Amino acid sequence: MSKVAKMTNKSKSRRATGAARTVPARPGPPRRPSHTSRQRAHATPQRSRPPIHADILAYHTAQSTVDHRICDALAKAIVRNLPDAESKIWHRHPVWFLDGNPIVGYSKLKDCIQLLFWSGQSFDEPGLAPEGSFMAAGARFTAEDDISAKDLQRWLKKSNEIQWDYKNIVKRKGKLERLK
Repeated sequence: MSKVAKMTNKSKSRRATGAARTVPARPGPPRRPSHTSRQRAHATPQRSRPPIHADILAYHTAQSTVDHRICDALAKAIVRNLPDAESKIWHRHPVWFLDGNPIVGYSKLKDCIQLLFWSGQSFDEPGLAPEGSFMAAGARFTAEDDISAKDLQRWLKKSNEIQWDYKNIVKRKGKLERLK
């Protein structure tokens, strides 16, 4: 019997019995963790960002592809810049709150996504237009490229620093008071 025939018979018998072919382990030094693992072990722990609320992600999914991208970009920026804010769907739109006070949100309008800052008129920012009769101001986006990351980051920073008390507006019979 030739060598090829013997090898074929051996592999057939292994398959029939279910025996696995063993490979000897290579001798050598024990494996060290990779460079990135060592970096992570010594890195200072970063504060984890809260995930985007499932209801908000469902809101995004219900939008067209272009509007979905705009909503995703806005939500990621808001979560990154306002890590202590709580989020939920409020009056059918994604809104972020600090201590129960609405700070920022967005909604689908007929032809755009509107970003709204409840205290935005106090920001004194040229990119925000007054909305409604209180202190709200917003910006409108028709494409993800319309969003200026620098402007959005600056607005979000101001939204944390400048706040009007919308939480107690009913108790105060429509009168707003400045919190910060």
